[in-house]
Amino acid sequence: MSIPMTIRDYLTSCDIDFEELPHPHETTTSRIAEKAHISGDRMAKAVMLHSDSGYRLAVVPSSCDADLDQLSRLFSEKVELASEDQIKRHFSDCDPGATMPVGQAYGLQVYIDDMLRHQPDIYFDAGDHETLVHMSGREFDRLMHDVPHGRFSRHY
Repeated sequence: MSIPMTIRDYLTSCDIDFEELPHPHETTTSRIAEKAHISGDRMAKAVMLHSDSGYRLAVVPSSCDADLDQLSRLFSEKVELASEDQIKRHFSDCDPGATMPVGQAYGLQVYIDDMLRHQPDIYFDAGDHETLVHMSGREFDRLMHDVPHGRFSRHY
């Protein structure tokens, strides 16, 4: 499997310049970053959240966890991690555990952690466990230009 058509079509419709990079099979973004010699601050990890008002996607560096308390304060309601079944329903064309940070393509509201903004390069899972999407930080900032942002990550 490679990048799902949902994402490919969305990136193309937004006129985003990106490349696909193969990597050995890995299931966590932190291990992918380590094996690919990519700084965890440049590897975006998507965390799907659930609350009374629906589903959202928080995007944080792979070297961090999403701070659910901080996100609950940001949204003014309690948020929790979405279940694997909920994630599979929203990202049905992605391998389990390979959630993409481009949640807009799936109708999800996305929130970007400030640590990912203005990086020289950004990498993220391409929807499988063997491919990365790479784009310049400028392209990523352009892709996420209208996405709310804030500081809601914490290092492990």
